[in-house]
Amino acid sequence: MGRRRRCRVGPDEATRALPEAIAALSRTLPAGPSPETFRRAKFDCPEAAPALWRLLFRVLSPGPPDGASASLSLEAQARSVKSALRSQGYPSQALAQLPDNGSQGSRQLLLALAWLLARGPLLEQLLAQSRVRLGDEMPVCECEALASPGPPAPGMGEAGHVDIRHLQWLMGKLRFQWRNLMASQQEQCALLGQIHLYTRGCHSDRSLGHLSVTETELLRDPEGGRQLLRRLESENARLEAALEWRRREQVFWQWMDTVLGASQPTFLPRSPEPGARELEPVARELQALWEQLQEAVEARRAAWEARVGDRGPAWSAARRALDEVVGQDLAALQRAWEPGGGLTQPHGPRRLVRTEAGAPGGPGLRAPEVIEALRTQEAHLEVVLRQLQGHCRQELARLARALPGLIWIPPPGR
Repeated sequence: MGRRRRCRVGPDEATRALPEAIAALSRTLPAGPSPETFRRAKFDCPEAAPALWRLLFRVLSPGPPDGASASLSLEAQARSVKSALRSQGYPSQALAQLPDNGSQGSRQLLLALAWLLARGPLLEQLLAQSRVRLGDEMPVCECEALASPGPPAPGMGEAGHVDIRHLQWLMGKLRFQWRNLMASQQEQCALLGQIHLYTRGCHSDRSLGHLSVTETELLRDPEGGRQLLRRLESENARLEAALEWRRREQVFWQWMDTVLGASQPTFLPRSPEPGARELEPVARELQALWEQLQEAVEARRAAWEARVGDRGPAWSAARRALDEVVGQDLAALQRAWEPGGGLTQPHGPRRLVRTEAGAPGGPGLRAPEVIEALRTQEAHLEVVLRQLQGHCRQELARLARALPGLIWIPPPGR
């Protein structure tokens, strides 16, 4: 947040600009509560809690809201919010101890919302989820959506043991859903290709050359253009509110400092200023904690090496091979993130544009390049998978030899 902090605003100016800043934030957030709700949450009023629970549920949802998520009870939404914040590393335990009925904790919820706003581009992600898509898009890589927290998986038996049959059932269900997803995307691409081929030459933009599904629908039903216009106007209003929020967000952070109270430390870190000596004790304490953590890590590593070091040269060779594989993976990741390091894995949705063979394409990704990158990644993952399978077979064989009278039938190779 240091790059977003500007010079502090005077008290009189902040008092006048605070309602406008909170109103701009409310218009930017999905189904944002009124500024009065924020004011009541500062004083931990119970009547402000339900609106903030619903707001955090919308904010922490991995995708746009659907009918199933909107119909969840307030208690289910509160449990989901607690789980999502815990998985993202929210440090406060006071929110996790709030009742699930959603009737309390408006002040803690306001602090959690400010924490989400401070730690990353939350508003940009929300605006990207709700934007109006005029072109035909397909997701190339959705890492953030795949990494989004979900409900805790069941299947834990007594004493914390994992039910293997439940895991096998989950793996089978995952494979089935993956095949359905791939089949539906292939069918969608085929239908989009037919529309693009039929409307070739109808678009005013020569780099596109054809119409999208939305544009084709406007030709078939001109009345739908009014609904599209209203959606675009709503999106423009949210974008204007986001710009207004960026101009006035410093006032909001100063107000959040008062929410914590004068006896609490500053809610958000400020950019370094000349004479800011109040941060020096905090820095020394963090340095001491880091050194203690390093000592604990070294002690545990030494204990682990002493415990597994007597397994012979085979274990040492397997460990060296695993270290080499991990080093290669890290080097590949570093090359992918470096500028000019070749074609990196594309992310996010991309617009589908049909081009003729030999025709100069517009800016963006070309299908052969993406296919080649995916094939290279697939080959690398196949090599890693075969190595892991070999290590598992060796370990199973060692365990089988340790138990006399056990007949071990190795699994078939790929």
